Amino acid sequence: MSTVLITGATLIDGTGSPAVKADVFIKGDRIEAVGTFGSKSADTVIDGEGMIVAPGFIDVNTDSDHYLSLFTDPAQQDFLTQGVTTIIGGHCGSSLAPLIKGTLESIRKWGDINLVNVNWHTMEELLWTLQTVSPAINFATLVGHSTVRRGLIGDQIRDLTEPELQLMSSILRQAVEEGAIGISTGLAYNHSRETPYNELKMLASLVARFGAVYSTHLRNETEGLIDSITETIALAKEARIKTIISHFRPIKGFEKQFTEALEMINKVDAEIYFDAYPFDYSIVPIYTLLPDWAAQGSLEQMQAVIKDPLREEDLKKDFAKISGDDIIIARAPGFDYSIGKNITQYAAAQEVDMPQGLLNLMRFTRLKGVVFKRNINYSMIVDALMSDKALVASNSPSLLEGRNVIENERASKTFSKFLDICAERGVKLEWAINKITEKPAKIFGLKDRGIIREGAIADVVVLQKVSPDSEAHRVGLRAIHAIIAGELALKDGVVQATRNGKIIKRQ
Repeated sequence: MSTVLITGATLIDGTGSPAVKADVFIKGDRIEAVGTFGSKSADTVIDGEGMIVAPGFIDVNTDSDHYLSLFTDPAQQDFLTQGVTTIIGGHCGSSLAPLIKGTLESIRKWGDINLVNVNWHTMEELLWTLQTVSPAINFATLVGHSTVRRGLIGDQIRDLTEPELQLMSSILRQAVEEGAIGISTGLAYNHSRETPYNELKMLASLVARFGAVYSTHLRNETEGLIDSITETIALAKEARIKTIISHFRPIKGFEKQFTEALEMINKVDAEIYFDAYPFDYSIVPIYTLLPDWAAQGSLEQMQAVIKDPLREEDLKKDFAKISGDDIIIARAPGFDYSIGKNITQYAAAQEVDMPQGLLNLMRFTRLKGVVFKRNINYSMIVDALMSDKALVASNSPSLLEGRNVIENERASKTFSKFLDICAERGVKLEWAINKITEKPAKIFGLKDRGIIREGAIADVVVLQKVSPDSEAHRVGLRAIHAIIAGELALKDGVVQATRNGKIIKRQ
């Protein structure tokens, strides 16, 4: 059984308690002791003098499952290099299981579902498969509401019958019993947009009995934001369930609604939280740029709309309302030359106007592209992250470099940037570390994680102070070592070959 000793570091244990000078001794996958050990020996000794030792960070909303990079990039280096040791997937109504028909249709708006040979149906089978892949970091998942619903009724947009609702409840219960940590909904996406409140309440109430969580992508984040927040608060109270609003953000032009919504969340007498990231852009499938009348039904139905010459002028009229300068092409399968261009630049290169350029791109990629949309009020989202109801999340995948995608800072810098911001604002580091370690671990029921104490699982990060003139950061810290279940996954800032991540099941 291997041992690791971290000596002389400043310990921030994740609880919010004041920092202390301490050594941390790890044996196997557990923290064996915390204190001052003098001459104690270990297989690996890390000199922590001048550094900070903390629990590994927890990213509560990631897309490495949606983009299938858990399989294609199990090293997950974007997360490791910023100190993240645990990620949570299955958000926005889409998860990798359970698969009633054995297909990954609910995630094809994000990733290429042909990259993986699906050999599972149930949640238990998925979690076993993922453990055999040996990801470098820990992974837990929610059950995607849309994944199950579409497995039952396909691309139909309608209420479930009573027998279908009972079957859906049974499938959900089984998935949670097999290890899922909650349920997620993607109420803004066309397959779930019309889901009735009573269905959501019934399923959330079921999940609540297991002590699991409800995570939701709101029905509307712009003019209908207040109604969406009101619905979510009512659901949280009536189902008595811990609720997390996914990627809560102030969309430009709707700052007033966001301010009111944030005040509602901060004041509500219920366990309601939100996750957010300190950046000014959203990552969205390109089909979400379609007007509502065109974004209906299955992907194939939407493809038929954009190909229809009789709909072309109507589409271009709606596209003219979009700022092409603020839409950057992030993924365009088969059209690498377009990556990094905004829509205005892309259209100019084709010698067409912006609306025609966007329509062409949708046609070329068959609506399977992904774009960065600079639509967030940055100063307001940074202020919102200081709320006690806020959790920190990248809402991103870790992807191998050189893939058909441009660099996504949210994947590689969310947590280091959050710590930078806290340092600039004079926020106590103990508070900041608690927000990204023990607090999310408690909310999501991740037992023995997010804390440094005797008996806890040895997910640990060692942070090095960075000088203000560093190119990587203005001020703050960077991860220099990361330990996952007792094994070094990041050493001297370099990702190791060790892949010791665990698939975390609901406990």
